[in-house]
Amino acid sequence: MSAAWRWLRYHAVTIFGALAIIYLLLPIVLIAVFSFNDPKGKFNYSWQGFTTEYWQNAFAIDGLNEAMLTSLQLAALSMVGATILGTLIALTLVRYEFFGRRSANVLVVIPMATPEIVIGAALLSFFIITLGAGSLGVTTLLIAHIMFSISFVVVVVRSRLIGFDRSLEEAARDLGAGPMTTFRTITLPLLTPGLIGAALLAFALSIDDFVISNFNSGTTETFPLWIFGASQRGIPVQVYVLATMLFTVTVLAMFFVTWQQNRAEKLASVQKDEDVDTGLAALASGQRPVAGEPPEIPEGGSARPG
Repeated sequence: MSAAWRWLRYHAVTIFGALAIIYLLLPIVLIAVFSFNDPKGKFNYSWQGFTTEYWQNAFAIDGLNEAMLTSLQLAALSMVGATILGTLIALTLVRYEFFGRRSANVLVVIPMATPEIVIGAALLSFFIITLGAGSLGVTTLLIAHIMFSISFVVVVVRSRLIGFDRSLEEAARDLGAGPMTTFRTITLPLLTPGLIGAALLAFALSIDDFVISNFNSGTTETFPLWIFGASQRGIPVQVYVLATMLFTVTVLAMFFVTWQQNRAEKLASVQKDEDVDTGLAALASGQRPVAGEPPEIPEGGSARPG
């Protein structure tokens, strides 16, 4: 076996992973590159020359700005609504036994497996029957986006809850903490990484959605809908610029969340090591460690105070 073949077999997984990442990121890189293009006509499909003009005038198109603002507001509101409802549903499904619990677990996943065009058409029929054709707009968009985002939030938060150490909550209750105090000081901080991930996923799904929004938007234009309309007559370079800005902000937010999680894990590890070192030092000096020290029981007495 040649040295080159051995090297290729040893690094096959690394090479495959690198090619997969390049395949995923190549369209985004092209968008960023073509945001500096200077097209001669209406279509920004071939490289004509480098310019920063469109970055300097990124918000020159009023209709595009309004569509982007609408998408950001809609994504923020649907993120909050879907995260709250999805978290409550996940807590209920994981921690409580009730009739129909297994069926509820299956029903929660159905919107994820259903084609978006089916959901969009079904929601359109529902809104027209219940609210009327003239009601389509921001409100119906918000309801639709929260509806299809909830399933993803439930799955993310439920996976976090399954590995949750309930003994910490029980210890807080034994020490006198009420249900709300336990949830605020123990449960919520430990769920925070999962909640942040679920919220970011709901935000990304909402701001990126086209199919369901196209059915239920009425006269309201979101960022994807505006791009679809503009694609018939030529997409302005400002679309590439705003997309690059949005992607950059998303990546920075992901790096910040990852940094925060790693920092919290390191702090927890350091605190644990300090507790262990304190206990070992106490034992080495002939004393009992403070943590877990059993109460002294007087001869013929009781360990309980009073």
